[in-house]
This record gives sequence, structure tokens and C-alpha cells, in this order.
Amino acid sequence: MKSNRVPPREVDHASAALPSALQGYEVVNPRLPRANLLSNFILGSQDGLVNVLGILLGLTAATSDLRLVFVAAFAALGAESISMGAVAYTSTQARRKQYLRELEREKEEIREVPKLGTDEVREIFQGWGYQGKKLQQATEAIVNNSRAWLAFMMSHELKLEPISESEPRNSFLVVLASTVFGSVVPLIPYFFASGSLLPSAFGSMGLSGVVLFFIGYYESKTTVGSVWKSGLQMAVIGLSAGIAGFAIGHFVGALP
Repeated sequence: MKSNRVPPREVDHASAALPSALQGYEVVNPRLPRANLLSNFILGSQDGLVNVLGILLGLTAATSDLRLVFVAAFAALGAESISMGAVAYTSTQARRKQYLRELEREKEEIREVPKLGTDEVREIFQGWGYQGKKLQQATEAIVNNSRAWLAFMMSHELKLEPISESEPRNSFLVVLASTVFGSVVPLIPYFFASGSLLPSAFGSMGLSGVVLFFIGYYESKTTVGSVWKSGLQMAVIGLSAGIAGFAIGHFVGALP
């Protein structure tokens, strides 16, 4: 039986047969959906929480009308949730289109100029410290497998990660839901308001700070870094935006 191993001098000729295995093929990375889910959840929940917290504190400083506060907060919740979800969808869709465009270019390069693609694989391995026989073996291992070659070039030459067809829709749904979740958090103390809104404002800041801390804590637990630093950083950033909203509402409300 003839061996599938291609000698170095024959790599370029054998590559001419590779595109048939790449027809309609997309690189898939099963680990990416979970990573994207986390980033989308953090994006939506943090944005919704900080946005509504700033509005609530600003209005609390400017007015004592609880109905007005609710109208503004829920209007912001609705608009921000849809807007964030739409941005997540369109941006993810744009990244997928870019990935597919570059994917087709790599397929064409493998088909039309395999020697160039082989040299690029070899250069990447050289950059990782491979030399001599090990360099040649590593290069052959990649270019003798068309799908591995394509995935290798997309990841290590172009620095692009695959985006599945369902990812834009999933990003929209996760960001939309997490933005609604984040927006509701600072509103909770206001449901129990009676008389002055200041106690509700302080309660909103406290609850928001705790939730932001745990979002940062969870992010660090599932990635890298100090859980306490990440949690405190998330809480400080969010509460700073809320305090800025309170200050603006106070000064604008004091204008004649």
C-alpha cells in the first residue's frame, strides 16, 4: 500500500489535491461558544446595570417624583436592551463575514500557491523554535492534512477564531437577556420606596455594587487573575458611573 506520507520535495505537488477536502468546510472550535457566552453576559449585565443606575441616581437627585423615575428607568431598560442586543448581533455577524472571507482566501491560496502556504507554516514553526528535522516533520504533519492546514493558518497566521452560523443569534439573545437582568438590579430598592427616594438610591448603590462585584468575581474564577481585584474593579467602575449620574442630576436639578 502506498504511504500517505509526502516527502518534503513533493509537498507542493500533493497540495494540488487538497481543496476537494475543503469544499464547504468551516473550522469549528467547540470551546469558543462558552467563552463568548461569558463575555456577552458580562457586556450586557454590566452595561444595563450601570446605565440604569446612573439614570436612577441622577433622577433621584433632581426630582422626588417616583413615577417619573420609573418611566425613565423602564424606557432606558427597553431601549438599552434592544440596542445592546442588536449591536451584539451585527458586530458578531460582521466578524463572521470577515472570517468567512479570509477562510475562502486561505482555501484559494492552498489551491493556487501551496508552496507559499507551506513556507508560511514552516515560518510559524520556526518562530516557535523548531529546527532541522523536527521543523520539517512538523511542517509535513500540517500540510499533509488539508483541514489541519486551513485551521492552522486561520488561527496562527491570521489570528482569527471561527464563528458559527448560530453565534450572531446567540449573542443577540444573551446580551439582550443579560442587559434586562442588569437593568432590573438597581431598580429593586425603588419598588419599596416610600417618601424620600434617597434611601432607595443608597440601597440601589449597595445592591448594584454587590452584583457588580460578583460579576467580576465570576469572570476571574472562569478566566485568570485575582478574584478580589476583578470583583472590586468591576464594582468601582460601575459605582463611579452611578455617582457621576447623581452629581449631574443634582447640579442640573438645581438650575433655575
